[in-house]
Amino acid sequence: MTKDNSQKINLANSKNWQMPNTLPIADEITAINAQLLLTPVTAVENIVDDIPSFWLAKDQLSALMQVLRHELDKPFDFCFDITAIDETERNHKGINVIDFTVSYHLRSYERNQDIRIKIALTAKDKHLNSVCAFWANANWYEREIWDMFGIVFDNHPYLTRILMPHTWQGHPLLKTHPARATEMEPFTLPTYQQDIEQQALQFEPEKWGMKRQDKDNDFMFLNLGPNHPSVHGAFRIVLQMDGEEIVDCVPDIGYHHRGAEKMGERQSWHSYIPYTDRIDYLGGVMNNFPYVMAVEKLAGITVPDRAKVIRIMTSEMFRILSHLLFYGTFAQDIGALSPIFYMFIDREKLFAIIEAFTGARMHPSWFRIGGIASDLPKGWDKLVRDFVEYLPARLDIYEKMVMQNSLIKLRSVDVGAYTASEAIEWGVTGPGLRATGYSWDLRKQRPYSGYDQFDFEIPTGNKGDCYDRCRVRVDEMRESIRIIKQCLENMPEGPVKAEHPQTTPPDKSRTMVDIDTLIPHFVNVSWGPVIPAGEVTMAVEATKGIMAYHLISDGNTMSYRTRIRTPSFAHLQMLPLLSRGQMVADLIATLGSVDYVMADVDR
Repeated sequence: MTKDNSQKINLANSKNWQMPNTLPIADEITAINAQLLLTPVTAVENIVDDIPSFWLAKDQLSALMQVLRHELDKPFDFCFDITAIDETERNHKGINVIDFTVSYHLRSYERNQDIRIKIALTAKDKHLNSVCAFWANANWYEREIWDMFGIVFDNHPYLTRILMPHTWQGHPLLKTHPARATEMEPFTLPTYQQDIEQQALQFEPEKWGMKRQDKDNDFMFLNLGPNHPSVHGAFRIVLQMDGEEIVDCVPDIGYHHRGAEKMGERQSWHSYIPYTDRIDYLGGVMNNFPYVMAVEKLAGITVPDRAKVIRIMTSEMFRILSHLLFYGTFAQDIGALSPIFYMFIDREKLFAIIEAFTGARMHPSWFRIGGIASDLPKGWDKLVRDFVEYLPARLDIYEKMVMQNSLIKLRSVDVGAYTASEAIEWGVTGPGLRATGYSWDLRKQRPYSGYDQFDFEIPTGNKGDCYDRCRVRVDEMRESIRIIKQCLENMPEGPVKAEHPQTTPPDKSRTMVDIDTLIPHFVNVSWGPVIPAGEVTMAVEATKGIMAYHLISDGNTMSYRTRIRTPSFAHLQMLPLLSRGQMVADLIATLGSVDYVMADVDR
């Protein structure tokens, strides 16, 4: 039942979450460390997401991070994202922008508030202090920035490539680096180069801080992956073993890297939507959601109520689809082979509904800037009603088959456990965080697209172990069914796309009337809309955690910078902490319970 108890969902009173008043934050910081902050540039830079943003001199970075992380009463304990921008070709620059910008996106869970710290760098001095001492998960973000932009983080534990091969020449997200294969020489791999590539893959444990057991003995090293069914994709983990026990490990990612952020610089705002589908390829339209919301925020587009509710309904359908696959593969990883076959039957039923709505299945690319591609087909309500009445009984069967299975419990209870504070320290979001008992869901804490008008609960665990991570996802499927039922029973009438010149594709109703309407339609479809200059971050509670798009528009038909903050990238960085002291079989259970997708990691 919706909060307004009306026949149809009315989102007139629904408001997207707004950032709290930011002045006290600046007052707190300046009181503790006077003269530390430079002038806030929110208005100057046209940052439309209302996140308080501050420019800072590079030599003040460590001092400010110490204040934010440790000296505030309610500290910014969560490093949400760190990224960089090559500003050399940007036309609409703020007054503080030079050649490069490093942007730190931090969050205080106690305040439910974010802050953005920016550092300007010149092309001749691309050095900055590492912040790994303040947030453990900054390690991979800083490595990624060095890999993509060539910015050096002094005092980093081991600054090496993370997504590109170690033999790669250049830094791909520089504006001078080619964006298409046709801009480069044809690829060749002569025999001598093969030897060089093979040598580059050799693992050197000393560089990762690993040590021998003693002068007369050595630990054994074991490669798990990059091609192994238990690593769920092209993912390599180098395990340091003492017999059957894991002493340490190094996750090795990048085998699935496709340059999704670079592609954002060469696709129009509209034509980039299908690329978003391939990030968390099990999330479907959930991938479109933060991207189109970010573009809509930049353009000032208000999405109609019917489109909002349809977006929520289909997103929750994909949450169920993703969780069903997790449910089956997790059980399979630890020895129960039957459940996945039953769950694929349920997924096929739901995919049939998605196909009826969108014309596609896993990658419908159905959301549009300003709404959705098309209205729901006739008879959609019967399809949805049949499914939401069918699935709960199936989940009851799986409860006995999986969750009450003694084998599953023996392999997952008290295995791979971490605390809420450890989860926050390492950047864990979504079910992985809530499994520790920390009830934080973006749909509740920062409602978007009308989620505040729906009645649903946030499942949590208490141990933060493999079993709880599975339990949370199982319970989330039941809550998704509740949300879908409310969409079904209270679907608003009206248009499914905004009447706005920047929507894609634009309204075609008058294009055949005269040339003055046909030409703008043709241009907008061919080149895409011109989005006003600005900067924005929009996030959603996706299937595996919080997914966010950070977009910068330079007032053009393409994004100047597309940053994709994915949950799986942060989650895999935690593996060394989780794996130490485990047996290999325990690591397999832990990997399955994390529920990552390598396309979500590597992008």
